[in-house]
This record gives sequence, structure tokens and C-alpha cells, in this order.
Amino acid sequence: MNHLSKSNPLVISCDTCVMQDSDACGDCLVTALCGGREEPAVVFDLEEQRALRLLANAGLVPTIRHRAVG
Repeated sequence: MNHLSKSNPLVISCDTCVMQDSDACGDCLVTALCGGREEPAVVFDLEEQRALRLLANAGLVPTIRHRAVG
């Protein structure tokens, strides 16, 4: 788990994901949030990451399937 502070948010972009254009994209929270939008990335602070993890563990939203290149 990443230990990020508010000054160091988690930035996720489909352009930096090794799973881009794979079957994983269809069930990815980032794709659901960015799909068809002009924003190139999603930024989550620590509290948002925790909330999303809880929602995903409960099966209410897809998990973040982003895997950064490199």
C-alpha cells in the first residue's frame, strides 16, 4: 500500500497504464471515471483512496486496475 499524504496525491492516467486497451479496461474504476471526459487523469488524495478501496471491497465500484509503465 502506498503511504501518500495530501501533498503527494495518487495520480492515475490511462496513458501511463500498461493495461491500456486490454480487457482489464472495461472493469476499471479509472476508465469509468475518465471515459468520454476531457480530463487526462484522475487524482485521489489519501482519504479518497481509502473510501474507494472500501467501496471496491464491498463490490460497489470496480477496483483501480491501473499498473504504471516502468
